[in-house]
Amino acid sequence: MTRHSKSPARPLRLVIAASVAFIFLAPFIYLLLGSLAKNFNLAGTLDLASYSFTLANYTSLFSQAGLYRPVVNSIIVALVVTVGNVIFCTLCGYVLARRRFRGKNLVMLSVVMVLMIPTHVVIIPMYLLTNWLGIFDSYLALILPFLVTPLGVFLMRQYISTLPADMEESARLEGASEWTIVWKIVMPLCKPAIAVLSVQVFLVNWNSFIYPFILTSSESMRTLPVALALLQGYQSINIPQLFAASMISALPTTILFVVFSRRITEGIISGALKG
Repeated sequence: MTRHSKSPARPLRLVIAASVAFIFLAPFIYLLLGSLAKNFNLAGTLDLASYSFTLANYTSLFSQAGLYRPVVNSIIVALVVTVGNVIFCTLCGYVLARRRFRGKNLVMLSVVMVLMIPTHVVIIPMYLLTNWLGIFDSYLALILPFLVTPLGVFLMRQYISTLPADMEESARLEGASEWTIVWKIVMPLCKPAIAVLSVQVFLVNWNSFIYPFILTSSESMRTLPVALALLQGYQSINIPQLFAASMISALPTTILFVVFSRRITEGIISGALKG
C-alpha cells in the first residue's frame, strides 16, 4: 500500500525537475542556436522553420572583429589571478586560523571591513596607483591588484578553522616544516573550499568589465568583456555574431562549473554542516 501510494509522486517530481531544468537551460540553448544561425528574421528572433547551422559567425569574430587577442588576455588574466588567490588566500587563511600573533584580530577586522567597501569606490585610486607604478595598460595592472581577495582570505580562514589540527600536530612532531604541512596536509583537506574559491574568482575575473576598461587603453590589452562591449562599434549590429561572442564568453565558466560541481557541492554542504 505504501509503495503504491508513493509511486505517483516520482513522475511528478521528474516533471517538476525537467521543467525547472528547461527554464534554466532555455536561454543557454537559445544562445547556442542563435550563435549557429545563418540569419535572424526581421524581428530579431530565430525562425526555427527555416533554421540552418553555420560556423561563419565564430570564424568572422576572429577574422574580422579580431577577438583572438581579447580571448587570450582573458584566459591569462583569469587563470593567473585564480591560481594566485588559491595560493595566497590559503596561506593567509592558514595563518589567521592557526597562528597567534599581535594584531591578529585587527587584521581579521580589516579583512571584513574591506568586504563591506563597494568595489567601484577604489576604481579611481587604483587607476592613479597603476599610473604611478608604471604598470598601466599591462598584464600587471590586470593581475597584481587581484591576486589576493578579502573574500578568499575570509573563506579559507573559516574553512581551515573547522579542520582538526591533529594531523598538523603529528606532522610537526615528525619534523615536517610549515610549508610541507600546508601543501601536503592543509590544502588537500581544503579541496572543497578551494574549488568554490577557484570558480568564484575565475568567474569574477573572466566576466570583469569595469577594471579592464579603466586600467587598459590599447586594443592589444583588451579582455573579452571589453571587446564584446565595443564590438558593435566596429560594425552594424550583427545579432548572430553577438550571440557567438556571448557563447564564447559563457563557455569557459560553464565548463569550469561542470568540472568542479561535485567539489562545489561538497564545500557548500560541509560549510553548512560545520557552521
